[in-house]
Amino acid sequence: MNELDAFRAETRAWLEANCPASMRTPMPSDEMVWGGSTVQFNSEDQRLWFERMREKGWFCPDWPTEYGGAGLDVRRQAILDQEMRRLHCRPPQINLGIWMLGPVLLEYASEEQKQRFLPPMARGEVRWCQGFSEPNAGSDLASLRTSAVLDGDHYVINGTKIWTSYGNKSDWMYALVRTGPMVPKQQGISLIVLDMHSPGVSVSPIDLISGKSSFCQVFFDNVRVPADQLIGEVNDGWKLGKALLQHERRAMSRFSESALPTHFDLDEYLTRCLPSPEGAAELALQQRAIRCLMDEECYSLGNRRMVDAVSARQDVSGLMAISKLVHTEQERDKFELLLELLGNAALGWDGDGFAARDLELTNSWLMSFAQTIAGGSSEVQLNVIAKRVLGLPDAK
Repeated sequence: MNELDAFRAETRAWLEANCPASMRTPMPSDEMVWGGSTVQFNSEDQRLWFERMREKGWFCPDWPTEYGGAGLDVRRQAILDQEMRRLHCRPPQINLGIWMLGPVLLEYASEEQKQRFLPPMARGEVRWCQGFSEPNAGSDLASLRTSAVLDGDHYVINGTKIWTSYGNKSDWMYALVRTGPMVPKQQGISLIVLDMHSPGVSVSPIDLISGKSSFCQVFFDNVRVPADQLIGEVNDGWKLGKALLQHERRAMSRFSESALPTHFDLDEYLTRCLPSPEGAAELALQQRAIRCLMDEECYSLGNRRMVDAVSARQDVSGLMAISKLVHTEQERDKFELLLELLGNAALGWDGDGFAARDLELTNSWLMSFAQTIAGGSSEVQLNVIAKRVLGLPDAK
Protein backbone atom coordinates (compact mmCIF):
# COMPACT_ATOMS: atom_id res chain seq x y z
CA MET A 1 0.00 0.00 0.00
CA ASN A 2 1.51 3.34 -1.04
CA GLU A 3 1.21 6.54 1.01
CA LEU A 4 -1.89 7.80 -0.82
CA ASP A 5 -3.67 4.47 -0.41
CA ALA A 6 -2.79 4.50 3.29
CA PHE A 7 -4.13 8.05 3.62
CA ARG A 8 -7.35 7.02 1.88
CA ALA A 9 -7.82 4.06 4.23
CA GLU A 10 -7.11 6.21 7.29
CA THR A 11 -9.46 8.96 6.08
CA ARG A 12 -12.23 6.50 5.28
CA ALA A 13 -11.98 4.89 8.69
CA TRP A 14 -12.01 8.24 10.48
CA LEU A 15 -15.02 9.54 8.57
CA GLU A 16 -16.98 6.33 9.13
CA ALA A 17 -16.22 6.51 12.85
CA ASN A 18 -16.78 10.22 13.37
CA CYS A 19 -19.43 11.44 10.92
CA PRO A 20 -22.83 10.92 12.60
CA ALA A 21 -25.41 9.11 10.48
CA SER A 22 -27.67 12.17 10.39
CA MET A 23 -24.81 14.16 8.86
CA ARG A 24 -24.69 11.74 5.91
CA THR A 25 -28.06 12.79 4.53
CA PRO A 26 -29.01 15.52 2.03
CA MET A 27 -28.87 18.87 3.80
CA PRO A 28 -31.97 21.08 3.72
CA SER A 29 -31.09 24.75 3.37
CA ASP A 30 -32.40 25.49 6.86
CA GLU A 31 -29.95 22.98 8.36
CA MET A 32 -26.79 24.60 7.04
CA VAL A 33 -24.31 25.48 9.79
CA TRP A 34 -22.74 28.85 9.22
CA GLY A 35 -19.51 29.46 11.09
CA GLY A 36 -19.08 32.67 13.05
CA SER A 37 -19.33 34.26 16.47
CA THR A 38 -22.99 33.28 16.71
CA VAL A 39 -22.74 29.76 15.26
CA GLN A 40 -25.91 27.78 15.92
CA PHE A 41 -26.69 24.07 15.74
CA ASN A 42 -30.03 22.40 15.17
CA SER A 43 -28.88 19.15 16.71
CA GLU A 44 -26.17 17.57 18.85
CA ASP A 45 -24.94 15.68 15.76
CA GLN A 46 -24.35 18.98 13.95
CA ARG A 47 -22.28 20.25 16.88
CA LEU A 48 -20.26 17.02 17.09
CA TRP A 49 -19.55 16.97 13.35
CA PHE A 50 -18.52 20.65 13.44
CA GLU A 51 -16.17 20.18 16.40
CA ARG A 52 -14.62 16.94 15.15
CA MET A 53 -13.83 18.35 11.71
CA ARG A 54 -12.48 21.55 13.28
CA GLU A 55 -10.14 19.56 15.53
CA LYS A 56 -8.80 17.70 12.47
CA GLY A 57 -8.12 21.01 10.70
CA TRP A 58 -10.40 19.83 7.92
CA PHE A 59 -12.42 23.03 7.68
CA CYS A 60 -9.58 24.08 5.37
CA PRO A 61 -7.55 20.91 4.80
CA ASP A 62 -5.13 22.40 2.27
CA TRP A 63 -4.07 25.38 4.38
CA PRO A 64 -0.70 25.27 6.17
CA THR A 65 -0.91 24.03 9.75
CA GLU A 66 0.51 27.30 11.14
CA TYR A 67 -2.66 29.04 9.95
CA GLY A 68 -5.07 26.44 11.26
CA GLY A 69 -5.27 24.09 8.29
CA ALA A 70 -4.31 20.43 7.98
CA GLY A 71 -1.47 20.94 5.51
CA LEU A 72 -2.80 18.40 2.99
CA ASP A 73 -1.40 18.47 -0.52
CA VAL A 74 -3.70 18.60 -3.53
CA ARG A 75 -3.97 14.83 -3.97
CA ARG A 76 -4.73 14.18 -0.30
CA GLN A 77 -7.31 16.93 -0.31
CA ALA A 78 -8.89 15.33 -3.37
CA ILE A 79 -8.98 12.00 -1.54
CA LEU A 80 -10.65 13.64 1.45
CA ASP A 81 -13.26 15.19 -0.90
CA GLN A 82 -13.86 11.83 -2.59
CA GLU A 83 -14.29 9.99 0.69
CA MET A 84 -16.68 12.63 2.02
CA ARG A 85 -18.75 12.39 -1.15
CA ARG A 86 -18.72 8.60 -0.96
CA LEU A 87 -20.28 8.74 2.50
CA HIS A 88 -22.49 11.74 1.57
CA CYS A 89 -20.96 13.69 4.46
CA ARG A 90 -22.43 17.14 4.87
CA PRO A 91 -20.06 20.10 4.92
CA PRO A 92 -19.48 20.73 8.65
CA GLN A 93 -19.96 24.45 8.07
CA ILE A 94 -20.53 27.01 5.31
CA ASN A 95 -17.96 29.80 5.47
CA LEU A 96 -17.37 32.31 2.66
CA GLY A 97 -14.16 33.39 4.35
CA ILE A 98 -12.60 29.95 3.96
CA TRP A 99 -13.93 29.43 0.45
CA MET A 100 -13.01 32.81 -1.01
CA LEU A 101 -11.01 35.22 1.14
CA GLY A 102 -8.70 32.73 2.82
CA PRO A 103 -6.88 31.63 -0.37
CA VAL A 104 -6.33 35.30 -1.29
CA LEU A 105 -4.91 36.08 2.14
CA LEU A 106 -2.57 33.11 1.84
CA GLU A 107 -1.23 34.49 -1.43
CA TYR A 108 -1.22 38.24 -0.90
CA ALA A 109 -1.55 39.19 2.79
CA SER A 110 1.32 40.14 5.07
CA GLU A 111 2.48 37.58 7.62
CA GLU A 112 0.90 39.66 10.39
CA GLN A 113 -2.43 39.69 8.56
CA LYS A 114 -2.26 35.94 7.96
CA GLN A 115 -1.61 35.28 11.65
CA ARG A 116 -4.44 37.60 12.65
CA PHE A 117 -7.19 36.55 10.26
CA LEU A 118 -6.59 32.97 9.09
CA PRO A 119 -6.56 30.91 12.34
CA PRO A 120 -9.94 32.28 13.60
CA MET A 121 -11.33 31.70 10.11
CA ALA A 122 -9.99 28.14 10.13
CA ARG A 123 -11.71 27.51 13.47
CA GLY A 124 -15.02 28.75 12.12
CA GLU A 125 -15.13 31.64 14.59
CA VAL A 126 -15.76 34.45 12.10
CA ARG A 127 -18.55 34.76 9.56
CA TRP A 128 -17.59 36.77 6.50
CA CYS A 129 -19.60 38.54 3.83
CA GLN A 130 -18.53 39.96 0.50
CA GLY A 131 -18.69 43.69 -0.29
CA PHE A 132 -18.22 43.87 -4.04
CA SER A 133 -21.48 44.82 -5.82
CA GLU A 134 -22.87 48.34 -5.65
CA PRO A 135 -26.14 49.84 -6.97
CA ASN A 136 -24.34 51.01 -10.13
CA ALA A 137 -21.46 48.54 -10.14
CA GLY A 138 -22.56 44.96 -10.46
CA SER A 139 -21.53 43.34 -13.71
CA ASP A 140 -19.33 46.40 -14.31
CA LEU A 141 -17.59 45.93 -10.98
CA ALA A 142 -14.75 48.33 -11.81
CA SER A 143 -17.24 51.23 -11.67
CA LEU A 144 -17.62 50.91 -7.90
CA ARG A 145 -17.71 54.21 -5.97
CA THR A 146 -17.47 53.32 -2.28
CA SER A 147 -14.48 55.40 -1.23
CA ALA A 148 -11.70 54.78 1.26
CA VAL A 149 -9.69 57.91 2.07
CA LEU A 150 -6.53 57.66 4.16
CA ASP A 151 -6.71 59.80 7.31
CA GLY A 152 -3.70 59.25 9.54
CA ASP A 153 -3.51 55.55 10.33
CA HIS A 154 -7.12 54.84 9.27
CA TYR A 155 -9.12 54.68 6.07
CA VAL A 156 -12.45 56.52 6.17
CA ILE A 157 -15.04 54.62 4.15
CA ASN A 158 -18.22 56.09 2.66
CA GLY A 159 -20.68 54.54 0.22
CA THR A 160 -22.84 51.46 -0.05
CA LYS A 161 -22.72 47.80 -1.09
CA ILE A 162 -25.71 45.85 -2.31
CA TRP A 163 -26.76 42.22 -2.76
CA THR A 164 -24.54 41.38 0.20
CA SER A 165 -25.48 37.84 1.18
CA TYR A 166 -26.12 37.55 4.94
CA GLY A 167 -24.63 40.98 5.61
CA ASN A 168 -26.94 41.22 8.63
CA LYS A 169 -25.47 38.05 10.18
CA SER A 170 -21.80 38.45 9.37
CA ASP A 171 -18.97 39.44 11.67
CA TRP A 172 -16.58 40.85 9.06
CA MET A 173 -16.64 41.94 5.42
CA TYR A 174 -14.03 41.83 2.68
CA ALA A 175 -14.71 44.76 0.40
CA LEU A 176 -13.40 46.41 -2.72
CA VAL A 177 -13.12 50.17 -2.22
CA ARG A 178 -11.96 53.08 -4.34
CA THR A 179 -8.65 54.46 -3.08
CA GLY A 180 -7.50 56.11 -6.33
CA PRO A 181 -10.28 58.33 -7.70
CA MET A 182 -8.01 60.13 -10.19
CA VAL A 183 -6.59 57.11 -12.00
CA PRO A 184 -8.22 54.72 -14.53
CA LYS A 185 -11.02 52.93 -12.67
CA GLN A 186 -9.45 49.48 -12.48
CA GLN A 187 -6.19 50.98 -11.15
CA GLY A 188 -7.78 52.82 -8.23
CA ILE A 189 -9.33 49.94 -6.29
CA SER A 190 -8.11 48.28 -3.08
CA LEU A 191 -9.20 45.27 -1.04
CA ILE A 192 -9.90 45.96 2.64
CA VAL A 193 -11.40 43.94 5.49
CA LEU A 194 -13.61 45.51 8.14
CA ASP A 195 -15.54 44.68 11.28
CA MET A 196 -19.27 44.81 10.55
CA HIS A 197 -19.83 46.17 14.05
CA SER A 198 -17.72 49.27 13.37
CA PRO A 199 -19.47 52.61 14.08
CA GLY A 200 -21.06 53.94 10.90
CA VAL A 201 -21.89 50.53 9.39
CA SER A 202 -25.63 49.91 8.93
CA VAL A 203 -27.32 46.97 7.23
CA SER A 204 -30.73 46.85 5.57
CA PRO A 205 -32.15 43.43 4.52
CA ILE A 206 -33.66 43.28 1.02
CA ASP A 207 -37.05 41.61 0.68
CA LEU A 208 -37.67 39.46 -2.38
CA ILE A 209 -40.97 38.42 -3.92
CA SER A 210 -40.30 34.82 -2.85
CA GLY A 211 -40.52 35.85 0.80
CA LYS A 212 -37.06 34.45 1.40
CA SER A 213 -33.93 36.50 1.02
CA SER A 214 -30.36 36.45 2.22
CA PHE A 215 -29.54 39.75 0.50
CA CYS A 216 -28.78 43.01 2.25
CA GLN A 217 -27.67 46.53 1.43
CA VAL A 218 -24.81 47.79 3.57
CA PHE A 219 -24.19 51.51 4.16
CA PHE A 220 -20.91 53.10 5.25
CA ASP A 221 -21.03 56.52 6.91
CA ASN A 222 -17.51 57.72 7.75
CA VAL A 223 -16.48 54.25 8.89
CA ARG A 224 -12.91 54.31 10.20
CA VAL A 225 -10.91 51.18 9.36
CA PRO A 226 -7.30 50.71 10.53
CA ALA A 227 -4.94 51.11 7.58
CA ASP A 228 -3.26 47.79 8.37
CA GLN A 229 -6.48 46.04 7.32
CA LEU A 230 -5.87 46.85 3.68
CA ILE A 231 -4.83 43.63 1.94
CA GLY A 232 -1.97 43.74 -0.53
CA GLU A 233 -0.82 47.04 -2.04
CA VAL A 234 -2.85 50.24 -2.32
CA ASN A 235 -4.72 50.39 -5.66
CA ASP A 236 -3.90 46.74 -6.37
CA GLY A 237 -7.34 45.46 -5.38
CA TRP A 238 -8.51 44.70 -8.91
CA LYS A 239 -5.94 41.91 -9.16
CA LEU A 240 -6.87 40.55 -5.72
CA GLY A 241 -10.57 40.82 -6.51
CA LYS A 242 -10.14 38.78 -9.68
CA ALA A 243 -8.22 36.15 -7.73
CA LEU A 244 -10.99 36.03 -5.12
CA LEU A 245 -13.67 35.67 -7.79
CA GLN A 246 -11.83 32.66 -9.19
CA HIS A 247 -12.19 30.96 -5.82
CA GLU A 248 -15.84 32.02 -5.67
CA ARG A 249 -16.47 30.40 -9.05
CA ARG A 250 -14.77 27.25 -7.90
CA ALA A 251 -16.92 27.17 -4.76
CA MET A 252 -20.11 27.80 -6.73
CA SER A 253 -19.29 25.08 -9.22
CA ARG A 254 -19.42 22.62 -6.30
CA PHE A 255 -22.73 23.74 -4.81
CA SER A 256 -24.62 20.76 -6.17
CA GLU A 257 -22.23 18.13 -4.87
CA SER A 258 -23.53 15.38 -2.65
CA ALA A 259 -24.95 16.54 0.68
CA LEU A 260 -24.96 20.23 -0.19
CA PRO A 261 -28.33 21.99 -0.04
CA THR A 262 -28.86 22.15 -3.79
CA HIS A 263 -27.88 18.52 -4.36
CA PHE A 264 -30.54 16.20 -5.66
CA ASP A 265 -29.69 12.61 -6.47
CA LEU A 266 -30.55 12.42 -10.16
CA ASP A 267 -30.36 8.62 -10.20
CA GLU A 268 -32.87 8.38 -7.37
CA TYR A 269 -35.35 10.70 -9.08
CA LEU A 270 -34.97 8.93 -12.42
CA THR A 271 -35.55 5.54 -10.84
CA ARG A 272 -38.66 6.82 -9.07
CA CYS A 273 -40.20 9.14 -11.63
CA LEU A 274 -38.98 8.42 -15.17
CA PRO A 275 -41.91 6.93 -17.13
CA SER A 276 -41.61 3.84 -19.34
CA PRO A 277 -40.81 4.66 -22.99
CA GLU A 278 -44.32 4.16 -24.38
CA GLY A 279 -44.29 7.05 -26.83
CA ALA A 280 -42.26 9.88 -28.31
CA ALA A 281 -42.70 12.11 -25.25
CA GLU A 282 -41.36 9.45 -22.87
CA LEU A 283 -38.47 8.67 -25.22
CA ALA A 284 -37.56 12.36 -25.32
CA LEU A 285 -37.55 12.48 -21.51
CA GLN A 286 -35.27 9.46 -21.41
CA GLN A 287 -32.86 11.12 -23.84
CA ARG A 288 -32.77 14.27 -21.68
CA ALA A 289 -32.17 12.14 -18.59
CA ILE A 290 -29.29 10.31 -20.25
CA ARG A 291 -27.78 13.61 -21.36
CA CYS A 292 -27.98 14.93 -17.77
CA LEU A 293 -26.28 11.81 -16.42
CA MET A 294 -23.53 12.10 -19.02
CA ASP A 295 -23.10 15.79 -18.19
CA GLU A 296 -22.64 14.95 -14.50
CA GLU A 297 -20.02 12.34 -15.35
CA CYS A 298 -18.17 14.70 -17.68
CA TYR A 299 -18.18 17.40 -15.03
CA SER A 300 -16.71 14.96 -12.52
CA LEU A 301 -13.94 14.01 -14.96
CA GLY A 302 -13.25 17.68 -15.62
CA ASN A 303 -12.80 18.24 -11.89
CA ARG A 304 -10.20 15.46 -11.79
CA ARG A 305 -8.37 17.22 -14.62
CA MET A 306 -8.35 20.41 -12.57
CA VAL A 307 -6.88 18.59 -9.57
CA ASP A 308 -4.09 17.29 -11.79
CA ALA A 309 -3.49 20.80 -13.16
CA VAL A 310 -3.28 22.25 -9.63
CA SER A 311 -0.84 19.47 -8.68
CA ALA A 312 1.31 20.47 -11.64
CA ARG A 313 1.14 24.13 -10.47
CA GLN A 314 -0.59 25.17 -13.67
CA ASP A 315 -2.81 28.24 -13.96
CA VAL A 316 -6.38 26.96 -13.51
CA SER A 317 -8.18 30.31 -13.66
CA GLY A 318 -9.57 29.44 -17.08
CA LEU A 319 -10.63 25.98 -15.92
CA MET A 320 -12.41 27.52 -12.91
CA ALA A 321 -14.41 29.77 -15.24
CA ILE A 322 -15.25 26.78 -17.45
CA SER A 323 -16.25 24.73 -14.42
CA LYS A 324 -18.54 27.48 -13.09
CA LEU A 325 -20.14 28.10 -16.47
CA VAL A 326 -20.66 24.47 -17.41
CA HIS A 327 -21.92 23.22 -14.09
CA THR A 328 -24.37 26.02 -13.30
CA GLU A 329 -25.86 25.67 -16.79
CA GLN A 330 -26.02 21.88 -16.37
CA GLU A 331 -27.71 22.26 -13.00
CA ARG A 332 -30.40 24.51 -14.47
CA ASP A 333 -31.08 21.89 -17.17
CA LYS A 334 -31.19 19.14 -14.54
CA PHE A 335 -33.76 20.96 -12.39
CA GLU A 336 -35.89 21.65 -15.46
CA LEU A 337 -35.91 17.89 -16.10
CA LEU A 338 -36.65 17.02 -12.48
CA LEU A 339 -39.59 19.43 -12.38
CA GLU A 340 -41.01 17.86 -15.53
CA LEU A 341 -40.63 14.39 -14.04
CA LEU A 342 -42.44 15.42 -10.86
CA GLY A 343 -45.36 16.93 -12.74
CA ASN A 344 -47.96 18.50 -10.43
CA ALA A 345 -45.85 17.63 -7.38
CA ALA A 346 -43.39 20.30 -8.54
CA LEU A 347 -45.96 23.09 -8.26
CA GLY A 348 -45.76 23.47 -4.47
CA TRP A 349 -44.10 26.42 -2.83
CA ASP A 350 -45.01 26.15 0.84
CA GLY A 351 -47.33 24.45 3.31
CA ASP A 352 -49.02 21.05 3.44
CA GLY A 353 -49.91 18.84 0.52
CA PHE A 354 -46.40 18.51 -0.89
CA ALA A 355 -43.43 16.47 0.25
CA ALA A 356 -40.76 18.59 1.92
CA ARG A 357 -38.14 17.23 -0.46
CA ASP A 358 -40.20 18.27 -3.48
CA LEU A 359 -40.76 21.75 -2.04
CA GLU A 360 -36.99 22.00 -1.64
CA LEU A 361 -36.57 20.97 -5.27
CA THR A 362 -38.89 23.73 -6.50
CA ASN A 363 -36.91 26.28 -4.51
CA SER A 364 -33.63 24.88 -5.84
CA TRP A 365 -34.95 25.11 -9.40
CA LEU A 366 -35.47 28.85 -8.93
CA MET A 367 -32.06 29.17 -7.31
CA SER A 368 -30.47 27.38 -10.26
CA PHE A 369 -31.24 30.45 -12.38
CA ALA A 370 -29.64 32.70 -9.77
CA GLN A 371 -26.52 30.51 -9.70
CA THR A 372 -25.95 31.21 -13.41
CA ILE A 373 -25.74 34.92 -12.51
CA ALA A 374 -24.14 35.02 -9.03
CA GLY A 375 -20.36 35.07 -8.90
CA GLY A 376 -20.22 36.34 -12.48
CA SER A 377 -22.94 35.58 -14.99
CA SER A 378 -22.58 32.94 -17.68
CA GLU A 379 -21.91 35.76 -20.14
CA VAL A 380 -19.06 37.02 -17.95
CA GLN A 381 -17.62 33.50 -17.77
CA LEU A 382 -17.76 33.24 -21.55
CA ASN A 383 -15.75 36.47 -21.80
CA VAL A 384 -13.18 35.11 -19.33
CA ILE A 385 -12.91 31.88 -21.31
CA ALA A 386 -12.59 33.77 -24.59
CA LYS A 387 -9.72 35.91 -23.28
CA ARG A 388 -7.84 33.64 -20.87
CA VAL A 389 -8.39 30.21 -22.37
CA LEU A 390 -8.78 30.89 -26.09
CA GLY A 391 -6.66 34.05 -26.18
CA LEU A 392 -9.18 35.93 -28.28
CA PRO A 393 -8.83 39.72 -28.60
CA ASP A 394 -11.26 42.27 -27.17
CA ALA A 395 -14.11 43.30 -29.43
CA LYS A 396 -13.33 46.49 -31.34
